[in-house]
Amino acid sequence: METQYCKWYSPSLGRDMECKVYGHAGRPMIYIPCQNGRFFDFENFHMAGTWGPWIEDGKLMVCSIDTMDAETWSNVYGDPRWRIERHEAWNRYIVDEVVPFIRNRANERNGWTGFPGVMVFGASLGATHAANLYFRWPDIFDRLLALSGIYTAEYGFGAYMDDLVYLNSPVHYMANLPVGHPYIEKYNSHKAVFCVGQGPWEMPDSTRQLHGILDWKEIYAWVDYWGFDCAHDWEWWYKQVVYFAPYLLDMG
Repeated sequence: METQYCKWYSPSLGRDMECKVYGHAGRPMIYIPCQNGRFFDFENFHMAGTWGPWIEDGKLMVCSIDTMDAETWSNVYGDPRWRIERHEAWNRYIVDEVVPFIRNRANERNGWTGFPGVMVFGASLGATHAANLYFRWPDIFDRLLALSGIYTAEYGFGAYMDDLVYLNSPVHYMANLPVGHPYIEKYNSHKAVFCVGQGPWEMPDSTRQLHGILDWKEIYAWVDYWGFDCAHDWEWWYKQVVYFAPYLLDMG
């Protein structure tokens, strides 16, 4: 498997950021690690091997990035406004820096022109962030795999709410999306998968809440609830990747 380590100074964050790219061709995908995770978790926790068949076949090119959770969502005793501003800067890093980087690489390696849609994938808090990116920037992200996510900012910010926390809390802003909003047509031309187990450490109620909102707004997504044996753990996420990847990587 072709891999490349990359590092650059991020104007959005005012610091150096690291990432790693896996694959030589195919659809670009950004991997968001679990809470407080690092770019090397995609490899160290064996997700690179799980996605390996599609990466090796030239169907997928993955950019694994760092989170900023230690400063933002996990920093529960920090000033909430500073924390959410820092998180929003991380969103801009992804949209303004990582997306052009992986898009350009995919265009070059595949011989494409234009701006290919980007898939975003994460599990646990990584799924929370991935879903937020997908919903807020549908012109960029056209595929989503969100495993065991929590889709409210209450997880990181409790009862605190301001304009930026609202914009990072899908169950809040999606509930207020007007009927007929142009984003709905975009979502329905894309592919999104939300999956959660009902076993140890899982929190399926958050997915059910989001599911209800999507149905209400007539936004079509594959929402799948796995059994009471399905735990909030890597072994189950590997199985879910293998199950959903063919659907998400189908170009139809």
